Amino acid sequence: MSETLDAALRNHMKEKLAAGSVVASMTVRLARSIEIAGIAKAAGFDTLYVDLEHNTLSIDTACQICIAAQQIGVTPLVRVPANTPEYIGRVLDGGAMGVITPHVRSAAEACALVELVKFPPSGQRSAGGALSHYGYRPFPADQLARAMNATSMLVVMLETAAALDAVEEIIAVDGVDMLLVGSNDLCAELGIPGQFDDPRLEAAFTRAIAAARRVGKHVGVGGLAAREDLMAKFVRMGARYVSTGTDLAFLQSACAAKARFVRELPTG
Repeated sequence: MSETLDAALRNHMKEKLAAGSVVASMTVRLARSIEIAGIAKAAGFDTLYVDLEHNTLSIDTACQICIAAQQIGVTPLVRVPANTPEYIGRVLDGGAMGVITPHVRSAAEACALVELVKFPPSGQRSAGGALSHYGYRPFPADQLARAMNATSMLVVMLETAAALDAVEEIIAVDGVDMLLVGSNDLCAELGIPGQFDDPRLEAAFTRAIAAARRVGKHVGVGGLAAREDLMAKFVRMGARYVSTGTDLAFLQSACAAKARFVRELPTG
């Protein structure tokens, strides 16, 4: 890659993970406009992900938010509703710098996702012309393929018992960058819905973190926005990405705090 392309195409989240730093993430479910990217930046988030799995946001809206985030150094990801090319290819072309893929259960499924996320020779992603990721500037195709493959992230969710059983094989797949533990769904699968203090959840994190460390990759904490104690615990154990909560939850919390403050004001 040329120095110019290096400067034009950077994934700040990936760089921070490579340095061993903890990455703070916000989930977008409520916002429909690009201002949410600026709010995330002002608040100090490293990355955001637009959640199309549990949302009615359009791909167009998600990609506008992603482009806005790119331009201010907040790494934009999209959680797709299905692990299919019509979602993955379109959000990556539209501005996402990575995808979060739900319900991955095996190394074979992870390999199939690498094919969709990475350009040849690493995968089979189709080239669709100039992209916002590098400012629509013209660069040699071979340089672009290498650069995009290096900066585009594949985050697979560990949220099933089958995935936990195969975690060592899944994280070892070349092209998978991170495991994101979906604590809610994983606990439900393990027969302990909502019981985040159950030792089986900690054991799942322990196993996932050990597997990721062996291959120089990363684990993220998801589904624990209401449990800062557990988020901190799993980071101490080695997790390096934290999904802190949704824009909707942040708004609700701040609104409730202000309303409570006014209700409790002394009237003299």
